[in-house]
Amino acid sequence: MATDQRRRSVPAPHGYAASKIAQEHYASAWCTLEGARTIALRYHNVYGPGMPADTPYAGVAAIFRSAIARGEAPRVFEDGQQVRDFVHVRDVARANVLAIEQVADHPIGLTPYNVASGTTFTIGQMASTLAASAGGHAPVLTGDYRAFDVRHVVASPEAAKVGLGFEAEIGPEQGLAELATAPLRSR
Repeated sequence: MATDQRRRSVPAPHGYAASKIAQEHYASAWCTLEGARTIALRYHNVYGPGMPADTPYAGVAAIFRSAIARGEAPRVFEDGQQVRDFVHVRDVARANVLAIEQVADHPIGLTPYNVASGTTFTIGQMASTLAASAGGHAPVLTGDYRAFDVRHVVASPEAAKVGLGFEAEIGPEQGLAELATAPLRSR
C-alpha cells in the first residue's frame, strides 16, 4: 500500500518528453513549409555554476547542491545506480554557438543533435562527487523513486561531433567539483 501511495504522490514527468518531441515536429513542419533549415539541440542533464537553488526543475545536480549548501546529505533515490549523461553548461553554450554558426551549412529541414558528454555517470557518483568536493555529508540512499522516471538515460554525441564539430570538454569529475562550491542563484 505504501508503494502505491508514494507512486501517486510524485508528479509524473511524461509530459516533458512529449513536449520536446512536439517542438521538433513543429520545427520540422516549419522547415518543410518554408524551405528552411534548423538545428535541434537535445540537451542532456545540464549542470554548472549559476544553477538555481532549491528547484526540482533544474535537475538532480541543483537538488543535491542545494542540500549540501543547507548542510544536509544529498538524498539519492533508488539504489543510486541510475545512469545519466551529465553535460556542463559551458559545453552546452559552446554547442549553441556551433549550431548558430553552422545552421546555414545544413540541409533543408531539421537536424537534431544530442548535446551530451558521452560519459555515463551514476546518480550516486554525482552525489558522492559533489558531497566530497564540498566537504559535505555523504549521500543517503532513500529507496524512493519518481513515478515514470527512466532508470538509465544516455546519449550518443557522435552526430554532434560529426555534424557540428562538438565534443564536450569538461568531464563530470571536474565540472562537479566546480559546482560543489559555486554560488547558486535564487530562481
